Amino acid sequence: MVPVASTSIDVDLGLLGRIAARDEAALADLYDRHSRLAYSVIMRILRCPSDAEEVLQETFVRVWSRAETYDPRLGSPAAWLTRIGRNRAIDRLRAKHVRSDISVEQGAGGDGDAARPREPETRETPEVVLQRNATAGALGVALAALPTTQRELIEAAFFEGYTHHELSARFGLPLGTVKTRIRTGLTAMRGRLEQVV
Repeated sequence: MVPVASTSIDVDLGLLGRIAARDEAALADLYDRHSRLAYSVIMRILRCPSDAEEVLQETFVRVWSRAETYDPRLGSPAAWLTRIGRNRAIDRLRAKHVRSDISVEQGAGGDGDAARPREPETRETPEVVLQRNATAGALGVALAALPTTQRELIEAAFFEGYTHHELSARFGLPLGTVKTRIRTGLTAMRGRLEQVV
């Protein structure tokens, strides 16, 4: 009897089960499979490589500590992981805004060095940058291929941090329509991205 090839989701489910049992190799495998996609989403939100790298690490720490809470009814493991990264990135962005508001209120920035922009630090090889750009490009192409009604909602939800209720009010649409359009768009994108990533 020839074994049937596992689907991508089946492989991810197996890895999550092993992670829940504290198998570090499974976490490394999951990282190899999905870190590029998660990083692309995080980077699109934060636009700062060092912050995006930190949030990516936080994302996989969260996966390690909460793998047993994964609920397959809420989406694939890749979608769950990406959602964690997106949420962590939005949290980081909001925290930065709060800190910058507090700094302005307190009159921070007395010396010349503090006002000078920091040079970006990177330990990335050209291959990593190239692969990340390719993944980000694939994500952009998949997003651009969606109908405008789906793309606008997905961009507002994932890159601007709007909730479904906020999108419903912002776009003047019923909540069910917002959810359906986002879910349909993400399903279409997943189909395109699984062929690339």
